[in-house]
Amino acid sequence: MEATEIIWTEKYRPHTLDELVGQKETVERLKAYVKARNMPHLLFAGPPGVGKTTATLALCRDLFGERYRESLLELNASDERGIDVVREKIKDYARTMALSEVPFKIIFLDEADALTSDAQNALRRTMELYASTTRFILSCNYSSKVIAPIQSRCAVFRFRALEEKEIARMLDHIAKKEKLHLTDEGVKAIIYVSEGDLRMAINALQGAASISGKITDEAVFKASSRAKPDEIEKMVKHAIDGEFMKAREALDKVMVEYGMSGEDVILQVYKEVTGLDIDDHKKVMMIDRIGEYNFRLSEGANERIQLEALLAQLMLLGEDSRKK
Repeated sequence: MEATEIIWTEKYRPHTLDELVGQKETVERLKAYVKARNMPHLLFAGPPGVGKTTATLALCRDLFGERYRESLLELNASDERGIDVVREKIKDYARTMALSEVPFKIIFLDEADALTSDAQNALRRTMELYASTTRFILSCNYSSKVIAPIQSRCAVFRFRALEEKEIARMLDHIAKKEKLHLTDEGVKAIIYVSEGDLRMAINALQGAASISGKITDEAVFKASSRAKPDEIEKMVKHAIDGEFMKAREALDKVMVEYGMSGEDVILQVYKEVTGLDIDDHKKVMMIDRIGEYNFRLSEGANERIQLEALLAQLMLLGEDSRKK
């Protein structure tokens, strides 16, 4: 099978805690649990693509060895989120004895913040009753959506977005393995589109590799359906300078050529506005407008009309600034 037919996020997933990218403090704490052959219930919280699931699987592999799947029940709480799953599937597994040398099994609940309130309340009692035979690892993007009684039963680990150098190091490793020519511009483009999400970065690299063996910024933006930052910046500057039709043409280009959704465009506009060399008051007014039109899009308004209205608002703000 060709390398491009394999999902690289799985192909290059670290197998042990020592191989985990970033999260140094978290890794050290987890390795201490492996050494002691004991651990409390754990709650992993942080943005997507930073290693929460990988850390869980690596921890289980280090604890139980290659046959770790026999001592691990992995569930996605966003798919199986009701109270019946807690009462039946989870409870039945939790009450059975461990078969390995480690005196407990692990239940991994991914996206635990998607569990219903009733399911979370049922889960907290299960976590108490079967703590001698089962440990729970809960993973979520928003720990605030996990009820306080569950949080108090867990050791909480906060995963941070990965640094640029950590993503670049992993991309370089994969590029060498896949015999790709990864340019500096290509690396910067992948870091730009991934925003600290290593899974997204690896997928962007694989997408660009399917276009060409030479990974350039153009190939990355094309594969990721993102506009180049300078194209968005030009669109915003045209609007600020009162050149509404030029800004509208630039909007046409990014939406048609890259197939971007309205929300994707508005998020890139936000990123470029924050980096503009303008006074803070003007920047604050622009971000306020961007927030308003982002809300309108999330409520289902017509994206083309709302984006053009946003450009019109930026133009009006630019006119007010010039009058002063």
